[in-house]
Amino acid sequence: MDTEPTAIAERWFRSFSEAIHSQDADAVSSSLFADGYWRDLLTLSWDIRTLHFAPIIKTFLETDGHLKSSGLCELKLEGVPTLVEAMPGFTWIQCLFTFETNIARGRGFFRLMQDSNDSSWKAKALYTGIEELKEHEEKQRKARPVSVNYVPHTDQIGGKLDIIDKEPVVLIVGAGQCGLSLGARLKQLKISTILIDKNDRVGDNWRKRYKSLVLHDPVWFDHLPYVPFPDHWPIFSPKDKLADWFEAYAIIMNLNIWMRSSIKSAVYDEVSHTWTVAISRAGHPDQVIKPKFVVLATGASGEPNIPVFKDQSLFKGPVCHSSQYKSGERFKDKKAIVVGCCNSGHDIAQDLHEHGADVTIVQRSSTYVISSTGVGCLLGALYGEEGPPTEDADIMNFSLPVLMYSDLHKYATEQMSELDRDILEGLRKVGFKLNTGINGAGLMMTYFIKGGGYYIDVGASKLIAEKKIKIKQGHEISYFTENSLVFDDDTEIEADIVVLATGYQNMRTTAIRILGPEAERISEVWGLDSEGELNGIARTTGHPGIYTLGGNLAHARFWSKRLALRIKAQVEGLVPW
Repeated sequence: MDTEPTAIAERWFRSFSEAIHSQDADAVSSSLFADGYWRDLLTLSWDIRTLHFAPIIKTFLETDGHLKSSGLCELKLEGVPTLVEAMPGFTWIQCLFTFETNIARGRGFFRLMQDSNDSSWKAKALYTGIEELKEHEEKQRKARPVSVNYVPHTDQIGGKLDIIDKEPVVLIVGAGQCGLSLGARLKQLKISTILIDKNDRVGDNWRKRYKSLVLHDPVWFDHLPYVPFPDHWPIFSPKDKLADWFEAYAIIMNLNIWMRSSIKSAVYDEVSHTWTVAISRAGHPDQVIKPKFVVLATGASGEPNIPVFKDQSLFKGPVCHSSQYKSGERFKDKKAIVVGCCNSGHDIAQDLHEHGADVTIVQRSSTYVISSTGVGCLLGALYGEEGPPTEDADIMNFSLPVLMYSDLHKYATEQMSELDRDILEGLRKVGFKLNTGINGAGLMMTYFIKGGGYYIDVGASKLIAEKKIKIKQGHEISYFTENSLVFDDDTEIEADIVVLATGYQNMRTTAIRILGPEAERISEVWGLDSEGELNGIARTTGHPGIYTLGGNLAHARFWSKRLALRIKAQVEGLVPW
């Protein structure tokens, strides 16, 4: 038997394709391991699904004719199959492929492993996702238009466009990475869209945050759709540089954005599937628009979680949430307490220290810590200087069922802990409590499930280990005095400023604040459902006229395309409302 990866992959793919073409659900499911996964994005159903176990996959393919009605066909290998050792015991052959359905073209990815029972090769993980709708393709590359009717950006950005030529189909709330990405995707699909944002300028959602903020993800992971960062861009982008890039991106992509704008009221008509939205615009008369969809792109988190402590009103210094913190410039030689030990808490503690403050960081439980170098190693095979094109890297990355992270990233977390040994040992010696992430699976599972609870180290860990930033661990705040905090072990720490890096509520809270009672129908946003898919993100929310989009720049880039395609399919009558 030929043992070359290409021959093995071709043989399996030929058998799998024949089963698809004959619409034999039993043969298709037999191409996967009994405990295999099939992650499908809008191909077999208009949802984001991960099916686990061959019998469940078989039932799904047969139910409502998913396999038959989709018209899945024209499967073709793309590129050369490769043998990959993901971890000891997890060696697989992987390859991209293309396919068509009745209404779409897509790309897939498979990971084949050898069955120890009979030495046959089967799919441990299979992915299918549509990339474009037939007869509704984006006009790009060879199909790019000869010219466009370009409106000067001064009429588009800054709230100066008073008259719209037609009712927008989509209203996007928020002009951060998710709003801009989705706006650009919808623009290319010829979906009339307006973005609104409460800030003065595009990018202010980053520009107005604390001065020392930089992205914790490397640049190769962070490209926006259509316009990648330049090759000379720093690996970790400063927030002001990113903010200016967002502003430039809005101009380059010719987006219609109303700044200094917010929703006054929003009412949804179930019969016509239409919103009536009154928008308040600074310097302009209020305007009423009637979109079909409202997309909340206000961030994966909701309202700031701001606890109130006993006798807090007695405290003479400022008490602010991390979202309100700007800089430690005013606190040289002052005593500062930062409550919270995740990314924002560490960043703010480091900023205060660098401005000469005497800083104590309060760690109430434990934190997962990984160095920025470690994150680079986690992403490096896909997102790095020598990595594949971003479009391919995204398919390979997002094709992996999230529930498989638990196994794969336990091993990766052990490897990263060894890489970061000196940092972690230094933290342990001063009493800083560490964990290995949810289920020992490190960064990504913690991010997917909690949206926080970790610190990607960009310098604060060394300061804590060297006791330049002090640590108060394992105790809750009992009450405030005029110039101190008293803890439940009766210890007292003096303070001139207290920063509450205490996180955020679920995004649903922001949706309700913005849209009122209508948004009470939507489900929780973020966290994983029973199939390991993110709740609410780029999928149905429980309200037919509301979508939500949130996450880092990579999530914005990838999931914006899926949501844009779903909205386009609804507008064109290809999918029920």
